Amino acid sequence: MRIAFPLLAFLFLLGHGPGVRAEQKTVCSITVNSADEKESFRRHLPKGEYRFVELLAQGRADWLKSACEEKIACDVLVVSGHFNAGDTFYSDRVETREYLRIDELERASCSDSCPALFSRLKEVYLFGCESLNPDASKYSSSDGDSGQERMRRIFANVPVIYGFSSAAPVGAAAATRLDRYFAGGAGEIGRGQRSSRLLAAFASSGMTATRGVPDSQASRRQVCGFFDDRLGAARKVSLIHDTLRGDMRHAVAFIDRISTLLASLSAEERGSGAFLQALAEISVDDATRARFLAAERASAQPAARSKMIALATTLGWLSPDQRLAEIVAMINELLAGPAPGFGEVEAICSLNANGELDGELARVRVPPARAASAPVSAALACLGDAAARARVLAVLSSADERDVQVAQVYLRHRPAHEAQELRVMARDIGRMPGTAAHVRALDTFGRLRISDREILDELTRSFAAATSLDVQKAIAEVFLRADMKAIGRAELAGELRRYRLVSRGGEDLIDVLIRRLLAAPT
Repeated sequence: MRIAFPLLAFLFLLGHGPGVRAEQKTVCSITVNSADEKESFRRHLPKGEYRFVELLAQGRADWLKSACEEKIACDVLVVSGHFNAGDTFYSDRVETREYLRIDELERASCSDSCPALFSRLKEVYLFGCESLNPDASKYSSSDGDSGQERMRRIFANVPVIYGFSSAAPVGAAAATRLDRYFAGGAGEIGRGQRSSRLLAAFASSGMTATRGVPDSQASRRQVCGFFDDRLGAARKVSLIHDTLRGDMRHAVAFIDRISTLLASLSAEERGSGAFLQALAEISVDDATRARFLAAERASAQPAARSKMIALATTLGWLSPDQRLAEIVAMINELLAGPAPGFGEVEAICSLNANGELDGELARVRVPPARAASAPVSAALACLGDAAARARVLAVLSSADERDVQVAQVYLRHRPAHEAQELRVMARDIGRMPGTAAHVRALDTFGRLRISDREILDELTRSFAAATSLDVQKAIAEVFLRADMKAIGRAELAGELRRYRLVSRGGEDLIDVLIRRLLAAPT
């Protein structure tokens, strides 16, 4: 049936006349750091056409859950916070405790726990550094995702996602550019159309735009399985099994997700018959076990190997004795490999954090030519070798900064506490020339929380004899970290004023120390 033109015109006016208003759009914000960006949107968007909802509630850890329960549906989302393509949007203000964990966004996106929040989302504005950086080799989450990859997956089907491929402008600078953009009109907001004007306004800061992946994309569905609240523990273990049976290179990239998922399960879930049955099916899968352990032994990354050994143990693929043998074999390969350094020391010390490998020292094989090197000494010391510990403590005062860095890593895991040991270290550090190695040694020493008066007197003499301002500032930091009760405050302040070298950069740590000494109660 044909409708006459006058009737069509009447129907058009009925739906678009001055008495009819378009549905109000909801602009949601998550303000972890600066509110400048959000306030720019608020200033320029017509109040009758847009309503603003701040999702983050001060002092509430469950603010995202609360927003989901209220069935808030966002048309636009503005997120402000430092990011660096990591796992959390955070603030640079010490007093701010609120933050946004990306895992929580992913959980909201992947399950039915929050069906409304993103259901009609048209645009996302991510005011955080590296929020859309595509290069996972430089900036990535703990799961190895690039910022861009993860955001496209979280905001599936969203037509436009704005963010930054590198450093983002700070809040006030970003707001100034937004104001300039809005001066040309605000009609684009909430339409889901890429704005060339907005990208031009932030061109010098590397703003970029992309779109969410399809909700049905296979890789998204696989990742979502690790976050979907609708899946029970047994189903998630089956998902882990499916992942491990696939391409092993792809499976290795999921190690952190798999480990996090297993650790998140409750004792009740772990004790269920369905869970134990699903786990048993993995433990007897000898073919997948062999492929997994081959990939572990071929890995050149100590941290990745450690995680893979731990996961193999959890899955029942390694007995306690087999686990220890696997770890010792990895340590022997690390010490025999090309030029072990502080990275290998970090890995070995982390492996023996609870001292369980101290009894395995006899099984560790060290190439004779490397036995006295700083990295090998530090590794052996972390495995309980007392003679190696003495060598690595002496290395802290080495003229070679690489050796000092090795001692720094070791002392982070096995700090020195015994007074005589600390006194020898202080004396030897005091005799170092004023180089970068000397500054690093002092920084390491200061983190040992010194409270011995004899050591503090030695540091005072070193300050007076120093010919480097950087060394003096490093000594000042040791005092700032030390037990103030062990310091003769007025006397030390006088020595600092008398011997300090001129600083041309304004107030420094020496000034801070003097002020704190004089302000401290007697």
